[in-house]
Amino acid sequence: MGGGESATRTVPRSGSTNGRAAGGRAGQVLSGLAVGLGLVLFLGGFAWGAVVYRPYTVPTSSMTPTIDIGDRVLAQRVDGSEVRRGDVVVFKDTTWVTNAPVVKRVVAVGGDTVSCCTDGHLTVNGRQISEPYLAKGTAAEITDFPTVKVPAGRLFLLGDERQGSLDSTAHLSDAASGTVPRSAVSGRVDAVVWPMKGMLAQPTGFKPLGALSQPGPLFAIGLAVVVGAVLVLAGAAYGPLAKRRAARRARPRTEPGRVR
Repeated sequence: MGGGESATRTVPRSGSTNGRAAGGRAGQVLSGLAVGLGLVLFLGGFAWGAVVYRPYTVPTSSMTPTIDIGDRVLAQRVDGSEVRRGDVVVFKDTTWVTNAPVVKRVVAVGGDTVSCCTDGHLTVNGRQISEPYLAKGTAAEITDFPTVKVPAGRLFLLGDERQGSLDSTAHLSDAASGTVPRSAVSGRVDAVVWPMKGMLAQPTGFKPLGALSQPGPLFAIGLAVVVGAVLVLAGAAYGPLAKRRAARRARPRTEPGRVR
């Protein structure tokens, strides 16, 4: 016969609609491991953070510009014996405030001699302290205060907003000359988390007087939570993606043919 009709025929594609077969056993195992490891990191990071840190909301502007009124901070739980010059700490002292935590910066520790001002700078043990965390153009104090010898086991604290902060300078007439016992400290502020201002800058101006405190494990905790979340999402998405890919491969395709 000299003529013919065109026709199509269906050709099945290789592959399987079975997601397990499409992904392969190795893929399924790896995705399960990713989800498991991700959960460990994600939940473990939050648990670690809950043990090491405690959140506080700062109700005043006495630590501006480092910490503004209403900012949410994370304070590492530390013993008062671990506190060093320049640390921003959380403490309770009933001679300052009743039944409420206070956030201030430690500028002198037991045995130090602190005074202000020399050429507009705070002086600790005869050395002028650079304080870049103060608002630009702000003097260390609006008025001078007499030299204070900090008793052993106590701390002298100031707010970063020196004009309106009710700090050690407001308690100089107290028996302890405005100082606070180390035992009153419950935490050292590592970061402002809301709004997201990040980790506090190291108070390098105090470095010539001795070692500074090192940041806590907040970065490592955050990294564990983020990596854990990514692993969980990636592992959970593997199964549906493998099934979708297998279905596409198994979908029949048409090819032209000739019948005579």
